[in-house]
Amino acid sequence: MTLRTILLGACSAIAMFGMASAETITIATVNNSDMVRMQKLTDDFTTKNPDIQLEWVTLEENVLRERVTTDIATKGGQYDVMTIGTYEAPIWAKQGWLLPLDKLGADYDVDDILPAIRGGLSMDGKLFAAPFYGESSMVMYRKDLMEKAGLTMPDAPTWEFIGEAARKMTDRSAGINGVCLRGKAGWGENMAFLTAMSNSFGARWFDEKWMPQFDQPEWKNTLDTYVKLMNDAGPQGASSNGFNENLALFQQGKCGMWIDATVAASVVSNPKDSTVADKVGYALAPDTGLGKRGNWLWAWSLAIPAGTQKAASAEKFVAWATGKGYLDLVAAKEGWANVPPGTRTSLYNNPEYQKAAPFAKMTLASINSADPTKPSVKPVPYVGVQFVAIPEFQGLGTTVGQLFSAALAGQMSVDDALAQAQQVSVREMTRAGYIK
Repeated sequence: MTLRTILLGACSAIAMFGMASAETITIATVNNSDMVRMQKLTDDFTTKNPDIQLEWVTLEENVLRERVTTDIATKGGQYDVMTIGTYEAPIWAKQGWLLPLDKLGADYDVDDILPAIRGGLSMDGKLFAAPFYGESSMVMYRKDLMEKAGLTMPDAPTWEFIGEAARKMTDRSAGINGVCLRGKAGWGENMAFLTAMSNSFGARWFDEKWMPQFDQPEWKNTLDTYVKLMNDAGPQGASSNGFNENLALFQQGKCGMWIDATVAASVVSNPKDSTVADKVGYALAPDTGLGKRGNWLWAWSLAIPAGTQKAASAEKFVAWATGKGYLDLVAAKEGWANVPPGTRTSLYNNPEYQKAAPFAKMTLASINSADPTKPSVKPVPYVGVQFVAIPEFQGLGTTVGQLFSAALAGQMSVDDALAQAQQVSVREMTRAGYIK
């Protein structure tokens, strides 16, 4: 045996040992465009951390929520990193289901995270989920269709204006719907939109004594306005459309307006993805003059379940994916307009980002205007803008979402949907002990 053969064999053995000793962490994430982009860029992480391999489980939003909730509640241990939101983070942290993120590294700069976003992901001053991107919601609209309709979109429109514009922009013979709004049932799908919308109409989920409020005129006004608007100016089959379905419709030029997550702005304004990229304008979510706009506050974030056996590797990945360096990486590969928005103050102070992202100012204004502690016109006993931060809301919100989706589909009346929502909410809140 030659020396060269011995050396080659030794190198091969070392390489095989390195592969064998690499720790694999499993990451559960949502199939949104920013998360898909992150997966394509993870060579940067594995090159810097050759002892860590990544395994992805990418799921549709409702399925993701169901899987990670079941896994963490039953201590299943399937995932080492979970993509969760502003709703789950404080509840799960309080139950001891998440590890505090206190080893993200000296250069991570936790203080740079936007205060509204950081506060929603913390408990007792400790960060329990690191924001990958933060969002509110706003109006994205076709400037050419608005001009054709003889209207000018104000920076801060009312629901009345949105209704007028949507009906004027609708041209179903040309395949153009005046407005696209979420209709797919789910506490984080149609109910995220409708709860935020209801805030601007003066509605609330519960009064100060936790009594459900679906039998009040504010909810009736909200749901009547929504269903009539969608019937007059929305797409066919809207009760099956969530974020991704409406995104596709807007990109294809089939929506005059879309009121949804601010994070979508980078996609609809990207000519690689959108046929209307050069025609998109932005405005704040609508109001009714009561002092609250119909916009939410959310962050898709990375958290580490307390049951993982691979916490150190998981935290390295979280630090990489949500740190400043990742923003620079996306900017270098995809351009500043495609950097995950809504998480860091430094991004909005960056002149390059401001220049590349015409939606930056409106996104920041939308995030800053949402107040989870005072979401509605009337006082409430809960925290959360488009959700109620109690464990029971996940199931209850989805049940109510199914009723409202059925009303949109014409399978029941608005009055029947609201009556059933009231009935099921009273029953659930009484069973859970909120109503004495």
